[in-house]
Parts: sequence; structure tokens; C-alpha cells
Amino acid sequence: MGEFDLIQRYFKRPARRSPLGVGDDCALLAPCPGMQLAVSSDMLVEGRHFLPTVDPVRLGHKALAVNLSDLAACGAEPLAFTLALSLPAVDEAWLAGFSQGLLALADAHGCDLVGGDTTRGPLNICITVFGEVPAGQALLRSGARAGDDLWVSGTLGDARLALEVFRGTLDVPAETFAAARLRMEAPTPRVALGTALRGIATSAVDISDGLLGDLGHVLRASGVGATIDTSVAIDLIAGGRRGSPAAGLFSSEKRLELVLAGGDDYELAFTAPAAAADRVRAAGAASGTPVTRIGSVVAGSGVQLRDGAGAAVDGRFASFDHFA
Repeated sequence: MGEFDLIQRYFKRPARRSPLGVGDDCALLAPCPGMQLAVSSDMLVEGRHFLPTVDPVRLGHKALAVNLSDLAACGAEPLAFTLALSLPAVDEAWLAGFSQGLLALADAHGCDLVGGDTTRGPLNICITVFGEVPAGQALLRSGARAGDDLWVSGTLGDARLALEVFRGTLDVPAETFAAARLRMEAPTPRVALGTALRGIATSAVDISDGLLGDLGHVLRASGVGATIDTSVAIDLIAGGRRGSPAAGLFSSEKRLELVLAGGDDYELAFTAPAAAADRVRAAGAASGTPVTRIGSVVAGSGVQLRDGAGAAVDGRFASFDHFA
């Protein structure tokens, strides 16, 4: 099967929201009047971002999900995306599964595949996604202010829990591992929450490399610091929280490490005025997304970890760094 046959069979489809789909030298996009384009690219490399044994359906889902998560953090609605795909060989069963997972998530978010490239080489997936957001309403990293509440969506640490099980450093019940593996291989982009937070949140970031590392981007861009209540944060991990089947199988310090520095969560961390707490909870309910207040924005810089009584918590947790 040649390159263009591959594209025709697995990736060419009619564009619904874009003036022109796959097949020309360039895609054409037409944002609605009064909207700005939001653009993000992410690359997934075999052995670095995913295991060779991953189900191709889940990999297709994740490849687009990590990009949609960036749109969510900006408060943008998906419009279209391009796919650049490097393959060691044409594996039709793999391509069928990958395209199925990819396009099912694209359909769920009304996001057209409008172009890209394919070549022979090590397995490497690069997607550029385009979204639209009303002019002046994008959520940015630079808007957090001292006195704001600090929130996160969903659960944190379960993707890293699955990775540790794969590495053999942790052992958990089969049902706990299955749920954590699903969070690792098929994350849920919080697009509906991101759009619901427009006009409420003062800043936002998606959590890809770990809460502490990604929150640090917000704090530096905004010129502020933050405190995190570890007594709340420690229960953000579904696979090891109190009352779960895996409770007690690893230490509190390990649970906290997975939550704060685990990475691959693709949840949102965001800030909002304390007076807007009810509006934040309403946005979470309207989008079907759990939201948890885990701390506050403060004057200064960096992140301070505190227990439920406000005492300082020692912890040196390093988020993921591609070149560390």
C-alpha cells in the first residue's frame, strides 16, 4: 500500500466545519466572526510517550486527546486538526485501530481532520489542532492573582500509577490497574469544562508533565505563588485514595508524589476568585466534570505544600522533563 492509498483508506473523509478537507497542499479554515484561532501541537514518540504494547485504538484516542486538552486549557472549542505520522511499516490492522480511535474522538468534538503528512520511519505521531475562542476570552497562564482559589479537574496520579505498575515498582489489584491504565492510555480532554470556565477562571493550564511542574508555568507567567493543601490533594488519586481497593498498598508519600508530579493526567489546573467558587462548581456540574479546590494563590513565588492544619510539608517532587 502506498502513502496516498494509506491516507485515502484510513484518514480521508468529508470536512464538516472546514471549507476544505484532506487532499490539497494546504487546509483552509474559516473561524466564525469575532473568534480567534487557538493552535497547539503535540508529538507522541514510541518508547517516550507510549509503550509499544498499547492498543492502537487507545493510542489514536490519546494522540488527539492530548491536543484537545490544550484547547480546553485555553477555553477554546475544537475546529480542525492535522496529522503527521511516521510509520516503520504499513500495518493495516494497526492503522484501522489507530484511525478508529482518532476519528471517534474527533467526531465526538466536531473536529475535522484537514491535512498532514505520512512517511516511513520510527513510530512518531504529531498532531496540530485548531480551535476557536471569542476574542478576548481565552484562558491564559498569566491571569492568576493573589487571593484566587486553586482548582483541579478530575483525578490526578492514576496514569503514573499505571506506569509504575508496568515498571514493576508498584503492585495493585487488577481492577485498580485496569482503571489506571485507561487513564494513562485514553485520557479525557476537558473541553466542555474549559469553555464553561470562560469569564470565571483567571488562568488555566493542562496537566501533562505533573501538577507542580505545570502549575509552575502559571505562577511564573502571573508573577505569584501558591499553597497546596496536601490533605485534599492526596485523595485526588482514584487508584490509591482512602477506601479504594489499593489503599494501604503504598505509602502516603508515594500517593502524594503520584498526584503532584505524576504527569500524563490531561486534567486542568486553574485559578478563580474566591467569590466565584459557586460558579466554578456550577461549571463543573454543567460540563459533567468533578472539580476540587486544592489551595490558594498567594503573593510571592513557587509552591508551598501545607497539611490540613496549615503546617509546612516537606516534599521534593520533580515533574516530568523531556531533557532531564
